[in-house]
Amino acid sequence: MARPRVHDENLRARLLGHAGRLVTENGMAALSLRTLAADAGTSTTAVYSLFGGKSELLGALFEESFHSFGAAQRAVPVTGDVIVDLLALGRAYWTWAQEHPHLYGVMFSQVLADFARTPEQLAASATTIEPLAGAVAAGVRSGVLVGDPFAITFAIWAAVHGVVSLAMAGCLPGDMIIDEGLFTATAAATVRGFRAGPA
Repeated sequence: MARPRVHDENLRARLLGHAGRLVTENGMAALSLRTLAADAGTSTTAVYSLFGGKSELLGALFEESFHSFGAAQRAVPVTGDVIVDLLALGRAYWTWAQEHPHLYGVMFSQVLADFARTPEQLAASATTIEPLAGAVAAGVRSGVLVGDPFAITFAIWAAVHGVVSLAMAGCLPGDMIIDEGLFTATAAATVRGFRAGPA
């Protein structure tokens, strides 16, 4: 007698990974539950069992993207050295994007632009900036950084995000390659711009 297929968290994670790849590489039109099931080597029954339907699957994909990214940011140790902490958050951003390119695409490529997010999902996604905002606020309070905390947070996030996005998209002139060294140099230069006194 055949053993029943197990619809567990491992299968759920695999389905979300395949769903992220399908929508970021081929657009929303490529995501049918039948295609997803075949791509992941399972059945549509498993997809319905784990998610309920396509809308719920997209919601889970949105949530997983921000949850995974947020967890990586919150896992960065707070040392009390503001500059060290800011650069560590930047490196965690870079590393997470390299390791989860399809989740990164879901977050920032607008592939889910037409997906109706719930207020709870939007609120949860907004919390991912909190580790960076907290480090910046600590820097301003201690006098290490000078400026408006919101502006500093935005500038650092924009610089880090810009370099990561260019690297992920491969939209670079000639044979230029953005590696971790160039990324770190860019992040460090941005942080130095807000330091109090001589950089």
